[in-house]
Amino acid sequence: MVENPVVHIVDDDEAVRQSLAFMLSSAGLAVRLYDSAKAFLDGLEAVQCGCLITDVRMPEITGIELLHCLKERAPCLPAIVITGHGDVPLAVEAMKAGAVDFIEKPFDEQAILDAVKAALERTEGVPDGDFAAVTARLHSLSERERQVLEGLVAGQPNKVIAAALGISPRTVEVYRANLMAKMEAKSLSELIRMAILAHVPIAGDAPK
Repeated sequence: MVENPVVHIVDDDEAVRQSLAFMLSSAGLAVRLYDSAKAFLDGLEAVQCGCLITDVRMPEITGIELLHCLKERAPCLPAIVITGHGDVPLAVEAMKAGAVDFIEKPFDEQAILDAVKAALERTEGVPDGDFAAVTARLHSLSERERQVLEGLVAGQPNKVIAAALGISPRTVEVYRANLMAKMEAKSLSELIRMAILAHVPIAGDAPK
């Protein structure tokens, strides 16, 4: 973990900013608040190490666009995305843009604290052991579980995956629960991060 980390909160909703600031300050963390992605980027050179919490839907520059900017300008600042309009396609987009976690509003206080702790402990790069472990878990999936995973990585909701595979949405939910357990993923964002790490192909893509 970096020394004296700062949690940078970017959200155009003042109530959300203040709520997060109170929650994190009460946990002993230093916070900095920004009412827009532009305000954050304008002061990026002076930003202290730590992590970023950003909303997705903001005027001018969205949270996803902010993550793309940070890939070039601050690749070592891990980002957590929060949204009140959470869905699978948006989660996939956020993870591919570099988010280390994805949390829906209204968020659980412990979920935020756990996500921030994990982000602050995150080191640059991915250890070989992690890649090997993820690959081994992927090999344990059945063909149908793998197909459901590819659909999730493509950002498809259960209904679309079910139609493509000729099964019911309820059956997709069962396969999804099974593959979450086999991949040892505690959340959708963690599952997607593993899949992106292991270069799982996107359902519907033509083979190269």
